[in-house]
Amino acid sequence: MSADTPEDPAPQGERPAARRPQQRKQVLLRLDPLIHDALARWANDDLRSTNAQIEFLLRKALSDAGRMPRGAGAIPRRGRPPKGAAGAPETSDDKSTPRD
Repeated sequence: MSADTPEDPAPQGERPAARRPQQRKQVLLRLDPLIHDALARWANDDLRSTNAQIEFLLRKALSDAGRMPRGAGAIPRRGRPPKGAAGAPETSDDKSTPRD
């Protein structure tokens, strides 16, 4: 083996680990301003960012067309975790009870 060739990380006979994307892809998208405004309003109605709305619509279109890749995971959840979720900080101030 020469010094210029990289070493194979998986020993002979072992399968390499499944390929999982480490980072989300960034894409430059040019849209008609009226289309962007309509998407932004729709996203706002659904409490999503415009970017998340575009991804939601693309995933729906892929699924409807039967072209969703098998390895594609769910849309990553953004924002604050719900109360009581694992890893969510516990607060001592309970705001769910009405104050007199």
